[in-house]
Amino acid sequence: MKKHLSIGLSAFALAALLSGCAGTSGTGTSPTSAAATVPPGSATASSAPASTTPPASATPDLKVADSSAGRIVVDGKGMSVYYYTKDVKDSGTSTCTAGCLEAWPPVLATADMPAVDGVTGTVGTIATPDGKKQLTINGMPVYYYAKDLAAGDILGQGVGSVWYLVAPSGEMITAAAGY
Repeated sequence: MKKHLSIGLSAFALAALLSGCAGTSGTGTSPTSAAATVPPGSATASSAPASTTPPASATPDLKVADSSAGRIVVDGKGMSVYYYTKDVKDSGTSTCTAGCLEAWPPVLATADMPAVDGVTGTVGTIATPDGKKQLTINGMPVYYYAKDLAAGDILGQGVGSVWYLVAPSGEMITAAAGY
């Protein structure tokens, strides 16, 4: 029995090794893939996950990151989020409309129950005019800045003296970045 199990495991290990070394690029399959070389009745490569990326639900809507302005709230991809001082806390609406939304798009929830990591402020949602769910922290809607192109950018900090980063506690960070 041990000899048969050992041969089967050796064949599976060899198939896995060959599929990893096949040198294929792109989405095509190699004739030396594990699925093609594993004997019938054995475990196949198709039982492995198709992707190593975590499912979307594993990525929080909001999390905390370090920046030159200190610890700030960012979305699941690391993009900074901002408060607009003209919004009214707990009003259930955003005062950023029309052209404002082109420069300051709303941060939208990916699920009915927003997932957070490290954010201690109260996270909720409000309805946007088109029926989507905009995230709020401590009753204030949050936004992206269109000129922030990469994770970690904080170019919107202090714009017009009305746009500010959000601290993990939900407080507005009004100090200039780097101070």
